[in-house]
Amino acid sequence: MTIGNTTVDEAKGLICELCRLFYDQGWVGGTGGGISMKALAQDGSERIVMAPSGVQKERMEPRDMFVLDNQGNVLHTPEARPAPYRPPKLSECQPLFTAAYELRGAGAVLHSHSLNAVMATMLDPNATEFCVTHIEMIKGIEGHGFYGNCVVPIIENTARECELTDRMRQAIQDYPLANAVLVRRHGVYVWGKDWIQAKTQAECYDYLFEAAVKMAQLGINAAHPPAPLLSNGAAADGKRHAENGVGAAGVRQLSERSCRGGWSGSAHCSASTTNQLAALHVFQL
Repeated sequence: MTIGNTTVDEAKGLICELCRLFYDQGWVGGTGGGISMKALAQDGSERIVMAPSGVQKERMEPRDMFVLDNQGNVLHTPEARPAPYRPPKLSECQPLFTAAYELRGAGAVLHSHSLNAVMATMLDPNATEFCVTHIEMIKGIEGHGFYGNCVVPIIENTARECELTDRMRQAIQDYPLANAVLVRRHGVYVWGKDWIQAKTQAECYDYLFEAAVKMAQLGINAAHPPAPLLSNGAAADGKRHAENGVGAAGVRQLSERSCRGGWSGSAHCSASTTNQLAALHVFQL
């Protein structure tokens, strides 16, 4: 964790700025999502500054933030704004944010309702983890490289955010190399040692989620490494699709690969996969 010299007042302004950025990216629309970060009080003690729940995240002001101690006790509740604004309410994400602070020593945690994250959890409805490899943006995740596997646990959603706490804590403990937890049909939690790393990793994870979904639409499993290249730069199992297109033989080959491994390593081939490949073959005709 790295708080640096970020004060509570600075953290309040940063949260507002970041939420406006995340709103433009489609991550916190409809009052969804949230963010919190650690900061220093005037006496030098640690505090957690947290965005409220159920508000228009892109319209928040520094005065709307809650301030908590490291044990999750509320030290400052913002004053209510006049109607039509709702009374301030502590984020339901609070126990999940606390899990990342306690178990991973995070300095900032954010929660996104990104559609890319939601779709990534639906590539395989039975998968308990998301996996991607050989994508450049993996390098933006701490402890990961281009050739490695970037794995994010997937937990099942619940009716209320706070009911996810036990599943979240278990996933964090079971996946010590992951800096995020996906919630199926819901979104993602991402953390970092400070707000800069949390933001960076959230952007990289979102890119990887989107890449995996689009690769699946092409019949490519993002969890599988590409075929090794020959000295002339061509794939060992044939000409590169990017240069030559994907013909009927390519579709058959992709189908065989996906049926052998599934989208998350399972030994089955879904009907949706077959339909996607068939549609690609028709397009080629």
